[in-house]
Amino acid sequence: MQNSTRCVFFLTGLVFALWSCLVPGVKDHARLDDGGLGLMLLCLGVGSLLGMPLAGMMVARYGCRIVALSGLGMACIALLPLSFLGDLRMLPVCLFLFGGGLGAVETAINIQAVAVEERGRTPMLSNFHAFFSIGGAVGAAGFPALIALGLPPSMAIVPGQVVIGISMALAARGLLARRLTEGKTAQGLVMPSGLVWLLGLLTCFAFLAEGAVLDWGGVYLSTQPRIVPLQSGWGYSVFSFAMTAARLAGDRAILRLGRDRMLLLGGLGAALGFGFLVFAPGTLFVPAGFLLIGLGCANIVPILYTLAGRQTAMSAHAAVSAMTTMGYAGILAGPPLIGALAMGISLPAAFLLLSLLMIAIAASFCLAR
Repeated sequence: MQNSTRCVFFLTGLVFALWSCLVPGVKDHARLDDGGLGLMLLCLGVGSLLGMPLAGMMVARYGCRIVALSGLGMACIALLPLSFLGDLRMLPVCLFLFGGGLGAVETAINIQAVAVEERGRTPMLSNFHAFFSIGGAVGAAGFPALIALGLPPSMAIVPGQVVIGISMALAARGLLARRLTEGKTAQGLVMPSGLVWLLGLLTCFAFLAEGAVLDWGGVYLSTQPRIVPLQSGWGYSVFSFAMTAARLAGDRAILRLGRDRMLLLGGLGAALGFGFLVFAPGTLFVPAGFLLIGLGCANIVPILYTLAGRQTAMSAHAAVSAMTTMGYAGILAGPPLIGALAMGISLPAAFLLLSLLMIAIAASFCLAR
């Protein structure tokens, strides 16, 4: 079951990366301006936000296997039309279905991961999430390589779909097929309650920080003196490398230090990283800042998912579904929120706010005891 869980995390990261490579083409094929692209991407976000709680309900009825594979399959199939579609009537539908598939697989595989970790009685979630990052790196490198060989996007996407389809078949056997029987399993959508609200809010903070580095890290670097002879995207590369490495080592660190100390150190490390960006611009503290943000954020979300699986206010599958939905809301709301703060005050001020949110995560370390 562990390898199947890793495989689906890897494939989900691969799908995300392939989609990110297609976004410029989607804009060109549909002849969209920035505002039009934003509206189209909203369809993806709405699909994800609806798919996540529905997936939690379906996992309770039918188990993780059918929900995870159905969601991943739907997202994978949608990649092909997205690589060439320019019809403004069909594009929103395709994006909505793609987002719904991603939301479903993300929810189902995190429920699976919590259940597998609980059965193994040892930390595993950080390692599982590391494979999402590895899948993203493979997709981000593989698709441009195929394009460089002269393949059009609609053809370059096919090898990735074949790999995903074969891997899904191999991973299916290790995914949980039985319905969940704990608590209120089949009563429909359940609102988060008790501790889950707080865990979901902290997850939202963590995803907001990750999204801010992705969407605004390059913008920040473009306004600063060039420290290294690279394009402005190097900040996210440093962040991503640090996050992947820290997640691969995260489970061993949790065994040695405990989840409470890891949550404390992670929040403080990320806060310090954002502080470097705010108070030491144009210095070597800037790459150190991106490194610290990656190291700090790496294991926060896996730890929060573990806590969601162990709380007793509501069933584990409903809690994980609610947390995933709230976290994704942070990804959706984060970029425009940071943009509004950057326009109204300044981008460093927005990063300072993120530093304070990371301190709030660190202050919650007692929840992990």
